[in-house]
Amino acid sequence: MSNNDYIRQSLTDDEELIHIAEFHWMYTVNAILNMVFSLVLSLLLIYMALRFQPIMFGAVAPEGVPFFDRISSLHPGIKILALFIFLMGVLKFVQMMIIKITTEIGVTDIRLVYKRGLVARAVGEINIDRIEGVNVLQGILGRLFGYGRVMVRGMGVGEVVLPPISQPIRFKKAIEKARSATKHKRTDGS
Repeated sequence: MSNNDYIRQSLTDDEELIHIAEFHWMYTVNAILNMVFSLVLSLLLIYMALRFQPIMFGAVAPEGVPFFDRISSLHPGIKILALFIFLMGVLKFVQMMIIKITTEIGVTDIRLVYKRGLVARAVGEINIDRIEGVNVLQGILGRLFGYGRVMVRGMGVGEVVLPPISQPIRFKKAIEKARSATKHKRTDGS
């Protein structure tokens, strides 16, 4: 996650930052696994092509031919497909890392801020007093490793589902803290 420049720059004079959400390390692991899986799938495709090419085309590779020479003798379509599969995994990894680096999620005593985007910026803000409910969505791995998604329901906004963050219960508590602080401000007349 970035160093939350947007959230800190957009604070008003009387606004207090309560909590900043961070992506969980499992998000990065998932991105790396996308790339590793695509590499394994590409190598498996090349291995299977080398193994079954003599059966399909009746040509037996002579003994002692170097591995890379055998790969260069493969059909170009197989090599292109293997490269395409690997590049798709790399692109998915890059996409997930850009999302992680350019996303900021924070709670102030006035609003919830969700900023996304590298070049084009998309900012969603919900006033704390307009939030109807907050749900935490965690699977088995999320419960074990302490990450999950937070779904925020706001009046007139609908539902906003945040990306997987670390300690979603703490984030929900921060929203509840901000909501109670806002109620106290209104009842005190401040």
